[in-house]
Amino acid sequence: MVQPLISLIAGLIFGAGLAVGGMINPARVQAFLDLFGHWDPTLAFVMGGAILPMTMAWVIKARLDRPLAGGVFDLPDTRKLDRHLAIGALLFGAGWGIGGLCPGPAIADLALVPGPALLFVAAMLAGMGVHRLTLGR
Repeated sequence: MVQPLISLIAGLIFGAGLAVGGMINPARVQAFLDLFGHWDPTLAFVMGGAILPMTMAWVIKARLDRPLAGGVFDLPDTRKLDRHLAIGALLFGAGWGIGGLCPGPAIADLALVPGPALLFVAAMLAGMGVHRLTLGR
């Protein structure tokens, strides 16, 4: 029961951070990507602000044999950069730029503007399903 509760609390904190930082607003994300128009640096500050807590998390993780509320750390077993990773990154970036949302903000948007977010989340889930069917991962 502890692990789902910790996951819920972490997700709520993450979602609140996205909302406070304005990252659930697709126009703000698209303005960050508009380097030659009305560029909005907010996303850079949000990403920069995430570096310190993530650095602290990696330092703490390095000192632990296992997670505090789980069996094992769930980390990728490879560092290989391959065609699938590159294509996935390109598709993710294109979708992020066009839609102005990525999975975290889209889920947070379900609570605030469910109409447009629902369409994005449905398309995201369909893409995940196609991936699983075609690549079996």
